[in-house]
Amino acid sequence: MTENSPIPVIAIDGPSGAGKGTLSRLVANRLGYHLLDSGALYRLTALAAMNAGVDLDNPDAVAAVARHLAVRFDAAGEDTRILLHEQDVSREIRTEAVSMNASRVAAYPPVREALLQRQRDFRQAPGLVADGRDMGTTVFPDAGVKIFLTASPEARAERRYLQLLEKGEKVDMDALVADIRERDKRDSERAVSPLKPADDAHLVDSTELTIEQVLERILSYTR
Repeated sequence: MTENSPIPVIAIDGPSGAGKGTLSRLVANRLGYHLLDSGALYRLTALAAMNAGVDLDNPDAVAAVARHLAVRFDAAGEDTRILLHEQDVSREIRTEAVSMNASRVAAYPPVREALLQRQRDFRQAPGLVADGRDMGTTVFPDAGVKIFLTASPEARAERRYLQLLEKGEKVDMDALVADIRERDKRDSERAVSPLKPADDAHLVDSTELTIEQVLERILSYTR
């Protein structure tokens, strides 16, 4: 990187449950880069709006919440801590209710516009790993490395099933698969920044791969 060259970005996009969060954190740690969990910004917006009693059917009202979020990512430990107004909400934003509402508000153009510049502000030296659904297509179209990470709906549902079981939650596998398929459909068909690979993205299917195998494959594209 020279004085006049842009700060490098590795954009990792893909559907819910493909393993983007885990892989993005591992890549960032390996390279010493900053990390952006863009999906968390939408989850934080949804959570803040829910807590404030904002009408989630009002895009402008939700966008106003997005513009005034006090968000901080603390990646000092093994897991990234996500703080909203200095309160750790890392677990709270992963509930099913917040997840569904995050996907819902992410379809609103005013909300996406409010969060676009905030996402780009995470681009700081020595580099950034950006995890999301439109990092390589919309937020960082000039990213040097673009990854589209996916897996079958059944594999993603099984991973989510095991995560929820560990938390002591009762879950139905068929319902999880149906939810993932519906979320994929909604994310890929939305009018603004639909979920799709960038034209120059490397496609990585993690269905039959271990985390270590996916990590090495992604790192090979950065060399």
